[in-house]
Amino acid sequence: MDVRMEADFVGTGAASARVNEGVLQQSIDRAARVLMDRQAADGHWVFDLEADATIPAEYILLKHHLGEEPDPEIARRIGNYLRRIQGSHGGWPLFHNGAFNISASVKAYFALKAIGDDIDAPHMARARQAIRDNGGAAASNVFTRIMLAQFGAVPWTAVPVMPVEIMLLPRWFPFHLTKISYWARTVIVPLLVLMALKSKAKNPRNLRIDELFLVPADQVKSWPKAPHVKKPWGEIFGVVDRVLRVVQPYFPKKSRDKAIEKAVAFVRERLNGEDGLGAIYPAMANTVMMFDLLGWSPKHPEVATARYAIEKLLVIDEARDEAFCQPCVSPVWDTSLLCHAMLEVGTDEALARTGQALEWLKGEQVLDVKGDWADQRPNVRPGGWAFQYGNDHYPDLDDTAVVVMAFNRAQPQLAAAGLPADYDMTVARGAEWVEGLQSRNGGWGAFDADNTHYYLNYIPFSDHGALLDPPTSDVTGRCLGMMAQLGADKDGKAMREGVDYLLKEQEKDGSWFGRWGVNYIYGTWSALNGLNAAGLPPDHPAMKRAVDWLVQIQNPDGGWGEDCESYALDYSGYQPFPSTASQTAWALLGLMAAGAMEHPAVARGIDWLTRNQGEDGLWKEEYYSGGGFPRIFYLRYHGYSKYFPLWAMARYRNLSNSNSKLVSVGL
Repeated sequence: MDVRMEADFVGTGAASARVNEGVLQQSIDRAARVLMDRQAADGHWVFDLEADATIPAEYILLKHHLGEEPDPEIARRIGNYLRRIQGSHGGWPLFHNGAFNISASVKAYFALKAIGDDIDAPHMARARQAIRDNGGAAASNVFTRIMLAQFGAVPWTAVPVMPVEIMLLPRWFPFHLTKISYWARTVIVPLLVLMALKSKAKNPRNLRIDELFLVPADQVKSWPKAPHVKKPWGEIFGVVDRVLRVVQPYFPKKSRDKAIEKAVAFVRERLNGEDGLGAIYPAMANTVMMFDLLGWSPKHPEVATARYAIEKLLVIDEARDEAFCQPCVSPVWDTSLLCHAMLEVGTDEALARTGQALEWLKGEQVLDVKGDWADQRPNVRPGGWAFQYGNDHYPDLDDTAVVVMAFNRAQPQLAAAGLPADYDMTVARGAEWVEGLQSRNGGWGAFDADNTHYYLNYIPFSDHGALLDPPTSDVTGRCLGMMAQLGADKDGKAMREGVDYLLKEQEKDGSWFGRWGVNYIYGTWSALNGLNAAGLPPDHPAMKRAVDWLVQIQNPDGGWGEDCESYALDYSGYQPFPSTASQTAWALLGLMAAGAMEHPAVARGIDWLTRNQGEDGLWKEEYYSGGGFPRIFYLRYHGYSKYFPLWAMARYRNLSNSNSKLVSVGL
């Protein structure tokens, strides 16, 4: 443990704690007040979503790619942001205080050079040396090398072959768009066009980063291979890549033109208005570059709208005089989770605010679009919610389960208070969609059913190892909790298979892996909610082992924390990490779901939350606790440290005043 981290553990020791009811109520009231004041006029909540240096850097480079006149004020503020988050190692990490990452560092350096930073300035010199010490720009990942190829910094031979003719392959073929995840699909399709036509950035200032290479890029003989690739897949797909590289130039032009036409049609069908293709930055940026490459005018309505969708992702931080570009936005997720927190708060005003939020969420349900998920489940009716403001082709199971549980839980309370509560059809359609997308192994993925063609994670293009969307414990826990809360037969096939899936996924130490949140604390909280709702009693061995694990990893100060490095391929068990508000709240909610509300560890955790609440009524949290792609891409949900602690404190208060001390809902 380094000195900085060790210092984070001391000064707030809490070997034992008793919760002062008055202090607890004051903490709840203060946090609830602040969050209610942040609710939008139409009823929803949304908080900033921050990734690493990559997305802001790509935003800067996109403007140079398109030959647009840079906005000097935005560029200056993004420059301030990139300089601030530069690591002590000289490069840029994937999360707060993380290790050096070569691809993020190359992009951040390139962007700062584009902004106008002198390459001999101290911060640029440190970054350049760090990049060179770690193999130079040639050690970058596939997506970074594609960007560099477009800027002429590396040859296109640096990029694995991905022929646009993929668009014409039949469904039975080993590689097909329906076999990969939604995010891969939306990113890859416009990218196939860029790669087929050897896209070249306009780059009016002829920006280059030759100084980041140890030898000229055209002399690099060996490009990096993904660390997760296992034998024999690496060798098999390596041969396929070499063969394709030889034969690709001989593909018929007619077939290529037809494939490009099909790729463009795919994108146009899913443009998604001002929310952009897939509502995620990489897909949106590739779309705009594709249109530009094909000669579409920037004034074309579809191009202009797609370009504006990217601008909507910018966050201007006036206090810090900074700006960054979000990878996407999270209004449905933030709003649905806050509804649960407000229902725990339980005041008349909190209920009224929940009702306003649910009215907004009702309008966001996707009822008339059969998205890509229907490729696997064509007979299931639409009924889900997307993560973002608009993403009708790609609703997700996680959001939908959380939203449905909020509607179901609030409905009788709203009706009793004389507030709008006509949600029977809303709940029924949402639940029907979730139940219809259960995978054959009993679990649920985030966006699709049975997205389990694992061999595709080993193709050279997939050096991030996240081409798929298989079932995960955290999403399954939520879906199982939803079904149980709605009264599903606990002995029925769907429930039994969901429980069996979670029991099989439990780690030897008692935890569960967290795909979408960092990490085992998040996964364990998620699984415990589902298993509790499904009827597993507190004395069930799986529940007891999970409680023991959570208690064992509690920090001496009373809180919980977990590092993003827990996603490492050589993970060998939990390593101590400073307490964070979000992870402390997850651990507490997990313990309470497992029937351990009266365990002394819970009181110590609640005490940590009350002691670490800021003067503004909220909690500060610089560490990242959101998952994008393990080992590759992490997220800092600015809302997590605000509403999860409120939720945990209010639930603890409510259970303390109840007779059973048991959680009776699915989340």
